[in-house]
Amino acid sequence: MEQQFTAFLYQENVIWVAAFTLGGLAFALGPIAIVYLLMPNGTRQIRNNALQAIECGMDPIGDPWIRYGVVFYLYALIFLAFDVDVLFLFPVAIAYNDAFFASSIRDFIEIIIFVGILSLAIVYAWKKGVFKWERKTYLRQ
Repeated sequence: MEQQFTAFLYQENVIWVAAFTLGGLAFALGPIAIVYLLMPNGTRQIRNNALQAIECGMDPIGDPWIRYGVVFYLYALIFLAFDVDVLFLFPVAIAYNDAFFASSIRDFIEIIIFVGILSLAIVYAWKKGVFKWERKTYLRQ
């Protein structure tokens, strides 16, 4: 009797996994299929433009090889680091709702150390001038 029951539960789980897999594939491939079915055909001039970089269907203006300041990359890296850290702090905040974690001073000190190290990273970046975005002035000739 128990073997039939576990077989039934297994079949039910397989059905759920298959349903979620099909749903995920539908969400992933559905927009591609919709665009392919609804796109206008023959309206783009693709002759002599095979190697041209096209953005938003418009002809590019100017040279594509422009130089960005390193500040953009530093700012993006700091954003990613703190974004991941904040994502780590959400489950910690949820766990502190439980009385087991809320009563432990050791866990609280670990979180304070973690946030302190993050704060030191902000202070270091601030001292290095990462958050100063000075406007460049160009000499006109």
